[in-house]
Amino acid sequence: MTQAVGAHSSYDEPIATGGNREDLSDVLYDVSPTETPFITATKKGKATATAHDWLTDELTPAGDNAHIEGDDATPTDPNPRIRLSNYTQIFKKHAVVTGTQEKVLKGGGIKSEMAYQVARRLKEIKRDAERAFIGIANAKVAGDDSTPREIGSFETYMTAETYQGGLTFTPPTGNGVDVATPGTARAIDEDILKAALETLWLNSGGNENILGIVGAHVRGQISTFTGSATRYVTTEDKKLVASINVYDGDFHTVTVTPDRYSDPTSMFLIDPEYVKTCDLRGVSTKDLAVTGDSTRKEIVWECTLEVCNPLGHVQVGALETS
Repeated sequence: MTQAVGAHSSYDEPIATGGNREDLSDVLYDVSPTETPFITATKKGKATATAHDWLTDELTPAGDNAHIEGDDATPTDPNPRIRLSNYTQIFKKHAVVTGTQEKVLKGGGIKSEMAYQVARRLKEIKRDAERAFIGIANAKVAGDDSTPREIGSFETYMTAETYQGGLTFTPPTGNGVDVATPGTARAIDEDILKAALETLWLNSGGNENILGIVGAHVRGQISTFTGSATRYVTTEDKKLVASINVYDGDFHTVTVTPDRYSDPTSMFLIDPEYVKTCDLRGVSTKDLAVTGDSTRKEIVWECTLEVCNPLGHVQVGALETS
């Protein structure tokens, strides 16, 4: 097998230095995860100031209630309403693209470099917010001219009634002011889940269907439970989805959802009816001043977390991650 004498082959016109064009696909493959189950599940609300307040209420406990005929009315003090609060946090990203890069022919199906970069920044902001809500334990910060305001994370609204940790744990005091001391880490098991669901049922008359947000390891351990669990459920489009595990407990039905940005040492049992993301400034994009041969845009979202009534949720902390 020999090549004809004088034949001009593709090797004589390499892509880098010769005359042949590259074969670059018009599809750009990006596998970066962008799912934010907590934000997706929460209700949407509105904030009108940087300090966002809301009220919670609770009935008095059931008790003896028998009276004689003609008994005079004896007033009883009702439970006082409780005011909770959180601060808005400014999430911000920038996109800067040179004039040349915007005009050159690009691979991967990208028409506008700026539009592509803005879309990426929007996804990144949403992931940052998910982490701020349930990925970290962070007490709220009022901020000042040199210190940014910070959201009090979900954990900081839990109390002794709604936070369950390991040995020697200390729960938060609530209202966003401090975080838990989780205690000694332990492996998640079905008894822990059952106890948490029982506590949730005793505390709240809310939704029977609960969202369970967990990290990767805890999600895998829950899949090994042998109790009332459905490993596969049929969705509306008639497809079997193995990644959703529905646990049908004695008190609640839990849809267990893995979240890459949640605290991997915690299991959050959440009633979506009683938690909101509240916008002071919804996600917006604005052009910045041109200072040279480039275009600049700023993407901003100012929002806060409203844990409408902490008794509608339970957080189980101090869980092993491996």
